[in-house]
Amino acid sequence: MKSFKTFEQPLQEAKNTHMTHIEDLVLDGGVKGARQAILALRSLRDMLAGNTPTAADITVKWDGAPAVFAGIDPSDGEFFVAKKGIFAKSAKVYKSHDDIDADTKGDLAKKLKLAYDNLKDLGIEGVIQGDFMFDKKDLSAAKIDGTSYTTFHPNTILYAIPKGTPLEKQIKKAKIGIVWHTKYSGSSFDTMQAEFGVEIASKLKKTSKVWQVDATLPQQENAVLDADDTKAVTDALSSAGRIFKRIAAKTLKEIEEDSELNLLINTFNNTKVRAAERITDPKKHVTDLISWVNQRYYKQKEKLSTDKGKAGVDAKKDRIMAFFSSKNKKNLENVFKLQNFIVDAKLIIINKLNGLSNIDTFLKTKSGFKVTNPEGFVAIDRMEGGAVKLVDRLEFSTNNFSADIIKGWDNPG
Repeated sequence: MKSFKTFEQPLQEAKNTHMTHIEDLVLDGGVKGARQAILALRSLRDMLAGNTPTAADITVKWDGAPAVFAGIDPSDGEFFVAKKGIFAKSAKVYKSHDDIDADTKGDLAKKLKLAYDNLKDLGIEGVIQGDFMFDKKDLSAAKIDGTSYTTFHPNTILYAIPKGTPLEKQIKKAKIGIVWHTKYSGSSFDTMQAEFGVEIASKLKKTSKVWQVDATLPQQENAVLDADDTKAVTDALSSAGRIFKRIAAKTLKEIEEDSELNLLINTFNNTKVRAAERITDPKKHVTDLISWVNQRYYKQKEKLSTDKGKAGVDAKKDRIMAFFSSKNKKNLENVFKLQNFIVDAKLIIINKLNGLSNIDTFLKTKSGFKVTNPEGFVAIDRMEGGAVKLVDRLEFSTNNFSADIIKGWDNPG
């Protein structure tokens, strides 16, 4: 797979605490990021069309909670578990139940204690990261469309395994379930580097107490793009390439490097994602963005009582608004067009990969169960060690924010 890289804040660089959506590489990675998004999708297209001898690396995103880190503290050689605070400036790792109680409570504390008790004897080397999927109290029985399942429901997606299958028997025996996806190495937490998509579960000691799998893509040989889908992806990426050439490098550089501008554009785009709306009219989207930015600074200014504070907001607004020249507005329209073509190609690939899941996935609604797709996938770059998300954001966002959909935490057990 040609090289691409995860773009994150400096503190999180090379740590899997936040991962970029592939279309957002255009905003967060500048010229290089836009090029890498296109190259990554081309590589995935070639792999799924059977036109490359070696498969691109893809893993499945599981909708688990909480994120769990486990391993050996390089400073003292002691086993620990942790949540995402492991990579904060003052790293928090838990080496006993007392450590967990001192910093957490409720269901999080319970799950971290179960992780500590059941993972410490697995022979973990270095540090590994996964998603906590269930403990025994999270397992339930359900009958869906006439099939009897054992289910677990850590977040938005409910996972269902048919009763009596070997997999269901393994899960019923386990005290906890974990899906591993990232390995870290380094002499300190600050300097650790992430390696995505590596084999983890198969290298740990086997125990019936822990159901553990890697987030690898099952039955990858069955994911084949037919001629029509291959052409559709190719057409979308060709259009993306043409639009990319029309965008001034200076515009992409400003969006990438100006943290305030980058945050504003990403935040406004996310308001559309949360509303389950595609950007169908890039020109109107730019106009609406400018209006939204103005209103945002106006609201900030209204909250302040001092002239000095208000002047500071005005100065910040004037600096940001200078970006939206007539020339840059046209470039920005093309940025959003480019993102749209990348999304078009991504969705075709996601739809093909969705058929590979070996565990049934549902949404629990107030009126019953509804079939849904996995959360998404992760494309991994072996050359630079980065990774990007491939997620149908509109579908997943609708599920996350719908009042009709019951989440795992809404109805524990």
